[in-house]
This record gives sequence, C-alpha cells and structure tokens, in this order.
Amino acid sequence: MELRHLEYFVAVAEERHFTRAAQRLMVSQSGLSASVRALERELGARLFVRSTRRVELTGAGRALLVEASRALASVRAGKEAVAAVQGLLRGTLSVGTEQCVTGVHVPGLLARFRSEHPDVEVRLRQAGSASLVDDVAEGRLDLAFVVVSGAVPEGVRLIRLAAEPMVLLCHPDHRLAGAAEVRWADLAGEVFVDFHQDWGARGLTDRSFAAVGVERRVALEVNDVHSLIELVGHGLGIAVVPRPIARKEQAAALVTVRLAGAESHPWEVSAAVPEEGRTGPAARRLLSYLTDSETADVPGADDVPGADEAPARAASASP
Repeated sequence: MELRHLEYFVAVAEERHFTRAAQRLMVSQSGLSASVRALERELGARLFVRSTRRVELTGAGRALLVEASRALASVRAGKEAVAAVQGLLRGTLSVGTEQCVTGVHVPGLLARFRSEHPDVEVRLRQAGSASLVDDVAEGRLDLAFVVVSGAVPEGVRLIRLAAEPMVLLCHPDHRLAGAAEVRWADLAGEVFVDFHQDWGARGLTDRSFAAVGVERRVALEVNDVHSLIELVGHGLGIAVVPRPIARKEQAAALVTVRLAGAESHPWEVSAAVPEEGRTGPAARRLLSYLTDSETADVPGADDVPGADEAPARAASASP
C-alpha cells in the first residue's frame, strides 16, 4: 500500500469531490482517480459512492479514513522528528481552536511560532471542541485548544489551561436581570440562545441542566459568539455562557447574573494533544510558549507546563 495512494484517498474523503481534491494536491484528476482505483483493487472494496455532484464514503471507506489519517500523521511525525534531531523544525503544524478560549492567546501564539520557525507551515481550524478532539485523535490536527465536558477519545491527552464559571446572560428587561444569583431550576421554561452541540460550552450547559432534572428549549442555535450576544441583546432569549464571553465589550449592555453552584462545574479550557510519544516536535515547541505572558491569556496560564513537562502533567477528562 503506497503512502501516495493513502494521501490521495484522504484528500478525496475530506473534500468529498475528486476535482477539488486534485486541485488541493496539485495533481491531475485522472492520476488521482487512478490512485484511488488502485487502492480499491488492493483492498478488494469500494471506498466511495460516486455521483455527478459529490462522492460519499462507503462503510469500508469510513473505516480506512481513520487508519489512513493516523498513518499519514505518523509518517509526518517521523520526518519532523528526524529534522528535530538535526536541529531543524520543518513540515506542517495543524492547530485547532474553539472560539473565545481563555488561558491562551492563539493569534499571538501562532505569530511567535511562525516568526521563530519559518520553515514550518502553520494551519489553523476553528470549530466546536467535539470535532476538534476527534481530529486530534485521528491525526488531522497536531493539537487543539478545546473545552471538553465529557470523556475524550482514546489516544488524546488534555493539558488544563484555565477554568471559568458559567453565568447567565440576559437582556436588562428580563425578569431575572435584577437577581444577585439564580439557580439552574429558576431557568425552567425560558427560551435559550446557545451554541451548536459540538461546542464545549453547550455540552457543559446541557449536562448541568440534566443533572438537576430541568428540561430546556434551545430555540436559537448559533455558531459564533457575536451572534449569540446580539440575539440576547434583542431580547430573543437568555444564554448560559462562560464568564469571559459575558465580559466582552459587545455584551456591555447586557446583564450578567451568577449561577448558584457554577464553580462546581467550570468551563475548562485545555490543550488536546496526542498521547505521549505521538506529539510531534512542532507541537511540543508550541506548547512550550504557553507559560510566556506574550502568548498566555491569564487567569490560568500558570497551570500550563512547558513542552518537556507536558506528558507528566497531562490529565484525561473525567466523564
């Protein structure tokens, strides 16, 4: 099985389109199609269901995608490890992050890394924590800054960066706006604005309501922080958010109310990295920057280990 065939297969699987995959890899579409057919013949199974508009993975294709991504990540890590022994950092560093994480200033972190290691191509993906953690587990990302409220996939470690309580965010005219503190049960029957289900804050909020036996209705579901703030600002619903979001300048006209017992189930930001031995040299170098004031976003930055200490201090999330 040739690595080139696996690389072409992964590109088609991610793009769901042969033409876009060929453009991404800068190869001819006929050559890419021939490589995929050769791989299918070798495995004795169809990997894609092709149509005029897009392609979909078969069951065999989905199974192969996980292992192919890991194999390519291991090859890349091997090349980077050899370069590191020679005193060089090169290759690609793929980083993921959820919006508005605390404990790390991602733009500053990446800017410093690129200035000090110009031979490494830096890539960034912004998404919900659930999909980002899966990407780390399957080798598509070298590390990600996430919020995980449940268990993590096998092969992923979490390095805790910071923790903040969840708070209620509401319009000044809302019935709870004048309260010093509210209980989760006080929010029963309210209309909520919240993030998509793969966001860490959404998962934490869902679990907190379930723990006290309160059902809630998320009528407005968004995928960015500013939309959530704007919807709450128009009185279309209330939101339970991490305290840093409530402190944003855009939320200055809204009211923040403390949630009783929120400190017991905080919003925890972590760096998700592969298990010990699979973290590449570029990712380890990036982690080493996290204790510096230029790239850390305190509070919580002092809890971050340096690159050499990270494996010993990493912890898995509890369900």
